[in-house]
Amino acid sequence: MYFVANWKMFGDLKGLNSLNDVIKFAMKNKRKNFKVIYCPPSTLIFPLFKKFKNTPIDLGGQNSHESENYGPYTGSINSKMLMDVGAKYLILGHSENRQSGENDRLINLKIKSALKIGLKIIFCIGETLKEKQNNKTNQILSNQIKIGLNGIKNKSKIIIAYEPVWSIGTGLIPKLSDLNSLILFIKKKFKNKSQKILYGGSVNENNINQLKTINSVDGFLVGAASQDAKKFIDIIKKTYN
Repeated sequence: MYFVANWKMFGDLKGLNSLNDVIKFAMKNKRKNFKVIYCPPSTLIFPLFKKFKNTPIDLGGQNSHESENYGPYTGSINSKMLMDVGAKYLILGHSENRQSGENDRLINLKIKSALKIGLKIIFCIGETLKEKQNNKTNQILSNQIKIGLNGIKNKSKIIIAYEPVWSIGTGLIPKLSDLNSLILFIKKKFKNKSQKILYGGSVNENNINQLKTINSVDGFLVGAASQDAKKFIDIIKKTYN
């Protein structure tokens, strides 16, 4: 079971001591079958790499440039640079980046670049409210998977995160029956029957008791709630209670 903390544009060096409780919790429960991954802003990856050393907690980036080589791309960071400071995972295709102009073909280039460097991918897919209302969810997810993973034969280092755009930051989550059906629908798109599918979108300590009943889900991508150590620990604890 994966618990991925997406900090988005949040966090500073002064606040990193708040993670001491998460480290203690992870160390105490490191024999349990769950993986904790923190994806902070790029400015915090190396400080957290040092903080998480000799713990079971891994690190990831939140986005990258599509080129694995250095180049004249002011303000950009590529997969090589992320791995150099301690990242093992990389979130790509998040709807917040799609809304800023990323399309499936660009995401595909980013995924290929990151895989070439050696990072594992958390590939986000999801439909907007309008697409959901027009009954286009399955079509949208299929297209995002088809184009985003085009030309990638070995998908063993790719984790899919289903994040309905209308759920992110709204406090709304899908009906559990719909969510289960969608995750099974996504899994059928892959030959590998053990393909990992996460759910993301307003996951918090209050609704995790509902979400954990989805047998088909392999973990959770947590946004705002992961910025609070106690809430994030509660999400993990409640998943196993």
